Amino acid sequence: MPARRRGISVSGVLTALDSPIVVAPMAGGATTPDLVTAVSEAGGFGFLAGGYLGADALAAAVAAVRERTARPFGVNLFLPGERRDAGVAAYRERLVAAGLEPGEPEWEDDGYPGKLALLLADPVPVVSFTFGCPEPAAVARLRAAGSEVLATVTSPDEARQAAAAGVDGLVVQGVEAGGHRGVFDDDPGDPAGGPQYGLLALLRLVAAATDLPLVAAGGIVDGAGVAAVLAAGAVAAQLGTAFLACPEAGTRPAHRAALTDPGGPPTAITRAFTGRPARGVRNAFLDAHTTAAPAAYPQVHHMTRPIRAGGDPATTNLWAGQAYPLVRAVPAAELVATLRAEAREAAARATGSLR
Repeated sequence: MPARRRGISVSGVLTALDSPIVVAPMAGGATTPDLVTAVSEAGGFGFLAGGYLGADALAAAVAAVRERTARPFGVNLFLPGERRDAGVAAYRERLVAAGLEPGEPEWEDDGYPGKLALLLADPVPVVSFTFGCPEPAAVARLRAAGSEVLATVTSPDEARQAAAAGVDGLVVQGVEAGGHRGVFDDDPGDPAGGPQYGLLALLRLVAAATDLPLVAAGGIVDGAGVAAVLAAGAVAAQLGTAFLACPEAGTRPAHRAALTDPGGPPTAITRAFTGRPARGVRNAFLDAHTTAAPAAYPQVHHMTRPIRAGGDPATTNLWAGQAYPLVRAVPAAELVATLRAEAREAAARATGSLR
């Protein structure tokens, strides 16, 4: 059955998958056209990351996926936020004093208007938004162009705001998630940027607040996690960290090595690399600068770009969800099939326990 929103039938691309597995849009090069294609061809759903790309580069990535598969896929966009400069100069001085060579702080809108125009002129099946609530007018225009629209939310209040904007579904992101938190308003007084809801609790709270289809994200790495979020009301599970060790992913060598280190350290949330709260494997840079980093995205992102570009595992961002030790280095199609089989087994075990 198609999902329904306020009495309107929604085609429900993500409710009609062969496998309810979605590969997350991981900006910075990790989510490649090859990875999106492999997951979509395996019966799941792939999201291209529009973040950090110009409109021309995003158009090229969309074309590359279309050349490889006729299956549906999506594009994620970062929404530009409020400019904040407090603490930026002091943080740059701190990095210099630590013997590092930061770049210059720069605020920009990630080319959002151009990328939105691209997706309106050349629609893809699904468009999702992160870092805020999309404007109702933009949602309406994308839907009129033929795209379903999703918003990433981290709290019940954000879910209600997104529903009021007219989106077709929600990506419900728990605090366990690797990479950036999708908080609408990054609270500078809170190290995590806002309320920290675990995924299962957040799914149930959001399901009580809206009847929109929900895609669960945050700390899901194996099939048991997939089964758990489906049982909690999600129509699909979005996984990012789980796919970073796949050969199709554009994961940097230091990042790939950290994810597959069986004795690696735990993760933590930090603004040290970008100025927005994000979860990564703890390393020397994260530990040294987390408490001093200001809530100033993307200025901090641009300052640390030259530092991160060196690829030193001690000073680069190693984004990962809390369950990253369960990551498997296998081809993406094999991972989708394994996740589906594991989810079925986990569901069967749960059903048996309830007899």
